[in-house]
Amino acid sequence: MNQSAVLGVIGGSGLYHIEGVETVAEHRLDTPFGTPSDAIVEAHIGGCPVHFLPRHGRGHRLLPSEVPSRANIHALKQLGVNHVLAISACGIMQKSIRPGDMIVPDQIFDRTRGQRPATFFGDGIVGHVLFADPFCATLRGAVVAAARAVGANVHEGGTYLCMEGPAFSTRAESHFYRSAVGAAVIGMTALPEAKLAREAEMCYALLATGTDYDCWHEEEEDVTVDQVLAVLRANSTLAKQIVSEVATRLPAESACPCLCAAERAIVTDPAAIPPAAKERLRVLYGKYWD
Repeated sequence: MNQSAVLGVIGGSGLYHIEGVETVAEHRLDTPFGTPSDAIVEAHIGGCPVHFLPRHGRGHRLLPSEVPSRANIHALKQLGVNHVLAISACGIMQKSIRPGDMIVPDQIFDRTRGQRPATFFGDGIVGHVLFADPFCATLRGAVVAAARAVGANVHEGGTYLCMEGPAFSTRAESHFYRSAVGAAVIGMTALPEAKLAREAEMCYALLATGTDYDCWHEEEEDVTVDQVLAVLRANSTLAKQIVSEVATRLPAESACPCLCAAERAIVTDPAAIPPAAKERLRVLYGKYWD
């Protein structure tokens, strides 16, 4: 069944400061999983509604491991968002990618340590969503097309390796991720964000902005925070242009399978789900048992 497509953007707090963007409202929401990273800014781009959420809070206050991803995704769901574009600064793991390039990965390799709450299920309700292809193919295509339209050097596909952080990789780790995993980029934020978006029946795609060569590239100097920040600033304008393009290119309606990803994922008999669990997850799955 078709649903009206509503876009949410998770990234830096400066993303919604885009020329021509009309700010409509700020939403400060509570969820059963705590409060989101910050207020969600509702805006219009070319007449299209877009909801912006700063992942690390305004002023970049939250470590990657501290980001309340369950609250972030739940809050966006409350506002009707069903398409999520994540913006993430990443280290580069392949020589074919240059600092300043844009990457739209199609796979994730998890190297987090299990300390980030990574599912809405549990406490009386069991569910197992498919996650073989962690990014929405349709939304990925729209992001790639948007990046090309604004003149970005964009790489379609590749594996995003998600590490715990906050320290960058050791040289041994960096070489391992290139040789054993074949990673294209490395970052700290795509998980559990992508898993939670799938459980919440959202289309999710990630725009990785290449910042540096991590520490594997012996012909390049080791990365410093100052270098990363300089490229981040240079990438910011391009990322904003891509967001604007995606907002205007998103179809008015969608019947993507991501939007019903939990339809057959919940294995608990509805009659056996505790009332507290039903209430906690009603925004996400109430349509399946009400």
